[in-house]
Amino acid sequence: MLILESKSIKKYYGHRLILDIDDLKVYSNDRIGLVGRNGIGKTTLLDILSQRIKADEGWIKIHGKYEYVSQLGQPNKKYLSEEMASKFRTKALWDDTMSGGEKTRFKLAQALSDDSLMLFADEPTSNLDIEGIELLEEILSQYDGAFIIISHDRDFLDKLCNKIIELEDGKIKTYNGNYSKYKEQKELEKERAYFEYKQYVDEKGRLERAIIETSQKNASIKGPPKRMGISEARLHKMGGQKAKATLDRKVKNIKKRIEQLEKKEKPFEYKEVKFDILESSKLHSKIVIEGKHINKSFGQKTIFKDGDFTIYNGKKVALIGPNGCGKSTLLKMIVNGDKAIKTAKAAKIGYFSQDLSILNDNLTILENVMETSAYPEEFCRLLLGRLLFRGDSVHKKVGILSGGERVKVSFAKIILQDINLLILDEPTNYLDIDSLEAVESTLKDYHNTILLVSHDRRFISSIADTIMTIDNHKIHIFNGNYQEFLNKNKKKDQKQNIREEIILLETKLSGIIGCLSMETDEEIKERLDREYFEILSKIKAYKEML
Repeated sequence: MLILESKSIKKYYGHRLILDIDDLKVYSNDRIGLVGRNGIGKTTLLDILSQRIKADEGWIKIHGKYEYVSQLGQPNKKYLSEEMASKFRTKALWDDTMSGGEKTRFKLAQALSDDSLMLFADEPTSNLDIEGIELLEEILSQYDGAFIIISHDRDFLDKLCNKIIELEDGKIKTYNGNYSKYKEQKELEKERAYFEYKQYVDEKGRLERAIIETSQKNASIKGPPKRMGISEARLHKMGGQKAKATLDRKVKNIKKRIEQLEKKEKPFEYKEVKFDILESSKLHSKIVIEGKHINKSFGQKTIFKDGDFTIYNGKKVALIGPNGCGKSTLLKMIVNGDKAIKTAKAAKIGYFSQDLSILNDNLTILENVMETSAYPEEFCRLLLGRLLFRGDSVHKKVGILSGGERVKVSFAKIILQDINLLILDEPTNYLDIDSLEAVESTLKDYHNTILLVSHDRRFISSIADTIMTIDNHKIHIFNGNYQEFLNKNKKKDQKQNIREEIILLETKLSGIIGCLSMETDEEIKERLDREYFEILSKIKAYKEML
């Protein structure tokens, strides 16, 4: 069933055309992820499609009821049913003092409470911890309507979407499948672009060589010898002129063929960025950070109670846990040199905080980075290029940059300093997917110790080889990557379920034993006896699984 249709949508900011959408239709079974660089117009497109703002040209029709969830703003109503509040694990009554995650869950619960045919959502995973994101995935997977969602969470897009719409240069392109399928198709497009570019270069080169060869032949045609008679010379000259004219025509034809070739631009290639550890930054300690008997409270709220942890040299550690459990607090305690936490004497910390306070708005991107860089400008430009600051864009003043651009500049400034311990607090906030993947790629090539906080599961999976968690005021370390951590927890949950099942069966067994001791009817006793041995067999099988 067709739910949304639009035609010839155009939107201008001043004289700049930012959206030029020929045709877009959404059907009842469409689960669409809208992707594109920061500032490209994704939110504007969502606002136009949901009729929150008007397009300058074109029309939109929505057939049926729809809901919209924005990053900012108040909800339509400030209360929820107890059922929906419980389902989304949020308060039933809106409160301006709620955390960002609670507010997001409240607005999502309200949007999905009504019987709508379509949902528009702008960054619904913002401010949600991993548990909240997984809860949202579960609820949206059961949603009967269509949706268009802007998100930079690749796992989220993979699990929920059957279409990806990419917005670039004001135009949209639709790809069938989830985000991973979209990336596969983009990679094939890139390979084809390389192939077509090579064909273009090869053919242009062949034609240019043909021009040189033909021109050389033309130049080699000699005039008549001096002793030749006038009549013979005239005939010789006419033959030479004819040959020259033929070669001239050939050169012109080849030049025309070059002009008619469809020009292909060379696809952009990232140059490798390899961080060679500076001699002054080499860290020889086996243990980089160690915490013993860590205690921390804010008023009546206990964050850590007798916590311990150890981080070893060269490890890439992801610190994960629900909002408010103390992740950022622990990072600040490390950076500020809390007495319960020891760092290696030679440790040089590069700390990325969410407030981006290390930037000078009056300096350019390059000036900000070079201000504290331990690397030459050429290398700094290479890294900035990898982070999508190319060419003259490095000369932009930081004061005019978007939030995502400022994050990347802060990240570059920190990682290019003379450091050997990188501590990152939510480095993926405000980043579009291209920028996120660029930061991710850079961290994978970084060989010093990393401690990072993030709610992006794919980012964690790609980088971390150690998982640190905070649970019940204690700090736990798991030596292994994120998938191994999940597998272990899954087995742990399964074992807990088995133990609970054994307790239930043993309780039932006790009841049967009681009935058998009192029952006089032989037929009933025989049935109870069979049931007794069946339960006993199940208990034995479950115990063997532990």
